[in-house]
Amino acid sequence: MSDGDDRLAPVIPLFGGAAPAAPAERGVAGRGAGPAHRGDADVVNAGGVDAALAPDGDERAAAWHPTWTAQVADLGGQDDEPEGDSADESAAAGEAALLRKLRTRSLSVREARGVLREREVDEASSDEIVERFVGLGYLDDAKLAEQLVHTAVDRKGQGRRAVSQTLSQRGIPREVVDAVLAELPDDEFERALDFARQKARSMRDLDREVALRRLSGQLARRGYGGGALAAARQALDEASRPQPRGVRFDG
Repeated sequence: MSDGDDRLAPVIPLFGGAAPAAPAERGVAGRGAGPAHRGDADVVNAGGVDAALAPDGDERAAAWHPTWTAQVADLGGQDDEPEGDSADESAAAGEAALLRKLRTRSLSVREARGVLREREVDEASSDEIVERFVGLGYLDDAKLAEQLVHTAVDRKGQGRRAVSQTLSQRGIPREVVDAVLAELPDDEFERALDFARQKARSMRDLDREVALRRLSGQLARRGYGGGALAAARQALDEASRPQPRGVRFDG
């Protein structure tokens, strides 16, 4: 072989195997060589990446097998959440929100249902949660009513009518409200008079009618009924009486 000849010498197999194919036969394009062999394109695109990105009409696109598309669709469908899971997640989130509320204040059954409704908990799950919380003692309308009555009467000095309105606004059932109010002592006039006496001392300099109107209005806003006007009159009468002077003994 001459020095100017740039062709390679043929390779002779040592163990009787077939001679390796020339570069052009393996699909590697040389100078002036034609396109790569069709079979090699199939191997290159077996991974699917090149075939998915190949433009229409490219020979590499033929390597994409239709069953692979079905497999990708099946894999994508695995991410879809079943309808039951979504409902369970809403119920769990609603129950957690209700527990957080109950840690800060007591709730009636109606208020608890409102919390679950805001969290879009379905009715069946809401019934199950409320029933379970009632069984655990987390929700107790009768106990809550007693607490509200104690606060209204002993701490705020409210009358029976105001107490009834407060319980109704908190969602306490009517039968529970009536039962709790029936246990209150019949001392509403005395409690109204005590409140009126405290306020009447600061109204001594006012006109009688003005003081009576203001004091009776305050009693009415606190939920005292028909005895409010009588209690206001008596308290103003007592406040207008001259205060007894101390007795002096001359030595």
